Amino acid sequence: MIPKMQTCFLLSFLLLSFSIPQPKKIKTWLIGDSTMANKEVKAYPETGWGMPFAYFFDSTVTIDNRAKNGRSTKSFLEEGLWKPVVENLQEGDYVFIQFGHNDEVKEKIGRYTTVEEFKQNLERYISETRNKKAIPVLLTPVARRTFDSLGHIKESHRLYSAAVREVAKQNRVPLIDLDQRSMTLLESFGPDNSRLLFMHLQPGEHPNYPEGRKDDTHFNELGARKMAQLVLADIKIKLPALAERIIKISAK
Repeated sequence: MIPKMQTCFLLSFLLLSFSIPQPKKIKTWLIGDSTMANKEVKAYPETGWGMPFAYFFDSTVTIDNRAKNGRSTKSFLEEGLWKPVVENLQEGDYVFIQFGHNDEVKEKIGRYTTVEEFKQNLERYISETRNKKAIPVLLTPVARRTFDSLGHIKESHRLYSAAVREVAKQNRVPLIDLDQRSMTLLESFGPDNSRLLFMHLQPGEHPNYPEGRKDDTHFNELGARKMAQLVLADIKIKLPALAERIIKISAK
């Protein structure tokens, strides 16, 4: 027989355990292009920033990365990639929206959008996200590694980044200015050391790229992590409910 006092204590403990509210699980969807996307093994060490981003959150946050290589706001819609996202959105979900790299290139038939079309597409993503009581977040396209002769970073996406900022302001959407933040980061690394963040490989250096590669748009693992950390820094300022779920790393 269990003593009466121990029985009361046990019941009190069980009631207290059940009464402690559990944190609501959050899903964060990522939609965008190759700079954000998950990569196949055959593309390694190419890494989209959405890949390391997923590991910075505790178990109450699920990152669902739907970004795809080569997509623009237009082709992401026309290929039906947005449809399953919006159909599965739940109240309180986040949708991180980052396009521009492919929208701005006129030679990319089927993907190119004018600035006005680009803004209209962003507004559609915002509207349809909010219709599901989810939270849209706009990101400017991340900078390319282009320096001038004086060693200063060049602006990669002037018109399209400006369009994202304008749409965010007009629609009162949280903005993560990844273009500006990444430009600052790349300039701090400088023209030479910034190669360490991108897909720069010598011939024979990696079996996936036997001929080598020189790519100033796509990141390696280090570059992707650095970009993810820029996004996280803005989340801590602008999205406090999500910021609470970022894993706290204690200094030793």
